[in-house]
Amino acid sequence: MDMGIAGRVAMVAAASKGIGKAIAVGLAEAGCRLSVCARTPETLTATASEIAALVGEESVLSVTADVSRAEDLERWFQRTTETFGAVDILVTNTGGPPAARFMALSDAQWEAGVQSTLLNVVRLTRLVVPGMQARKWGRIIHVTSLVAKQPSDDLTISTTLRAGISALTRTQANQFAPDNILVNALLPGNTLTDRAYHLANVRAQAQGITPEEALAQTAQKIPLGRLAQPREIADAAVFLASERASYITGISLLVDGGVCQSPL
Repeated sequence: MDMGIAGRVAMVAAASKGIGKAIAVGLAEAGCRLSVCARTPETLTATASEIAALVGEESVLSVTADVSRAEDLERWFQRTTETFGAVDILVTNTGGPPAARFMALSDAQWEAGVQSTLLNVVRLTRLVVPGMQARKWGRIIHVTSLVAKQPSDDLTISTTLRAGISALTRTQANQFAPDNILVNALLPGNTLTDRAYHLANVRAQAQGITPEEALAQTAQKIPLGRLAQPREIADAAVFLASERASYITGISLLVDGGVCQSPL
């Protein structure tokens, strides 16, 4: 299917692996010019090489950046616009904050979570919106988590901030719709990424079981009976970025295999 976004400029944050990488690859396959960032140069370079094989080296830019640092985000944005011109598609994405219950969390952990999980969304959106408004076209996709709608006791910071991002998504969608800028949130469920294996280790240690048993427990709670592959999440993101989703804005789309039972 032609997604109608060939030649569009897309920025994908935290794109060196996992869901971010899968989204970047999916957008490249749809014909976008890609700017990707991540903290680790080695994995980022490898991902950029994979994308270059799809779109050509002249259509991919990789910039080492920590999404929790405002100056890194500004530098990434400037490099992108200098290389490709104005940004059409923004995908905000980040690794999850520490896994812990409420009483085990310090102020420093909360503050770090706000910087890496919430303020990067605020800062990146603020950077790209003026250009989108000038061209009357834009797609912004905030990758968050299932816990925005179904809280998790051991993901206290993530649950709190992801729910806030869903509210922010709705607010941004309302404010930017007159300029044909569509803003949506993507809420992945349990997905086979490094984060899933990390959480399996945390839960295994707490329960005195193996990580494999912890992953199996997670799969048993999913109606589809398995964890997602990153590409299954990415396909939903590419759709939201496309012309095929031209009348969809302000939603928080669950891609969770049926875990969340809320009818709303």
